[in-house]
Amino acid sequence: MTDADGDTDADPDIDRAETDAITATYAETDAERVLAFDRDGRTAAIAQNRDGYAMLKVRPSVDGDELERYYGFDMALDHVGELLAVSPHELPIPEAAEDMGM
Repeated sequence: MTDADGDTDADPDIDRAETDAITATYAETDAERVLAFDRDGRTAAIAQNRDGYAMLKVRPSVDGDELERYYGFDMALDHVGELLAVSPHELPIPEAAEDMGM
C-alpha cells in the first residue's frame, strides 16, 4: 500500500485519512479491499473480498495472518481499536472504506 519510500500519495487508487496519531489507508488489490491502520508503529488491517459481501478479516498487518472474522464493520473496528490501544471512535476512516461490512 506504500512504496519503498513510504509514499502513498503517488498512487491515486489509495484513499487516506489521518488524525494526529493514526493513519488509515484504503486500497483494493486483485482479490481484496484492505483498510490498514498505523499508530506509532502499531498496525492493524481489515480485509474483505473484492466483491464486498464477505465477512471482514482483522489482521495484525496487511499481510498478517487472520486473527478474527466479523460480519459488522463496527465490530471489526472495535478489534482494531484494541490492537492499536485506542477507542474505535478515534479511528479515521477513508471515504472509500465507509461501506465495508455486511
